[in-house]
Amino acid sequence: MAFQPIYDAIDERVWGYEALVRGLGGEGAFDVLSRISPEQTYRFDQDCRIKAIELASRLFPADEELKLSINFMPNAVYEPAACLRATLLAAGRHNFPTSSIMFEFTENEEVADTAHLTNIITEYRKHGFTTAIDDFGAGHAGLGLLVEFQPDLIKIDMKLVRGVDSSFARQAVVTGIVGIAEDLGIAVLAEGIETEAEFLFLKDIGIRLFQGYWFAKPAFEELPQVQIGSDREVGAVA
Repeated sequence: MAFQPIYDAIDERVWGYEALVRGLGGEGAFDVLSRISPEQTYRFDQDCRIKAIELASRLFPADEELKLSINFMPNAVYEPAACLRATLLAAGRHNFPTSSIMFEFTENEEVADTAHLTNIITEYRKHGFTTAIDDFGAGHAGLGLLVEFQPDLIKIDMKLVRGVDSSFARQAVVTGIVGIAEDLGIAVLAEGIETEAEFLFLKDIGIRLFQGYWFAKPAFEELPQVQIGSDREVGAVA
């Protein structure tokens, strides 16, 4: 697993870290996932959760309240309560609070049964987990998912973020998403930030949480420093 920081622009601190699947040779998540057969999906999903919690319990500073964001595959969760057992056991074994865990699912994985997804989210919330939609605005459902259920957080996809400071169309779409999220009581995170101009525009329209190479690239089994501008770094411990 590699870790990439999530930056809180209001408090000017690291809010949490996303755990990202990586191959031993540095291969990205797509390359790794392409080797996983349908029969292995559930076991792989479970093992990734356990590994992320194990590493975070060792790497996260004890005196900081940080979120650990873990991706999950909705179609791999056959029964929410049963699938959470290994997660809860790992959190207990490593003394890692469930309130510090955020589960995010990607729109790029088509969810055929939205009722099943709603059951997953409901069960996860029972245990104090934060829930999020990843890659919002670039997958199969988009705004339709928000009609069915409301997660705690949505992550606006980098395709909408890229060049948003100079694209009226992107500005209109992203501003609309932020307004809808605010009305529904959903937090917004902008991912894939690569320039200061993108960051400043998105911050000005009310987005608080950010992630992307402009802040830090993922680091394999360690927590990278966050770079803001050219002369200031913000780590897990500010």
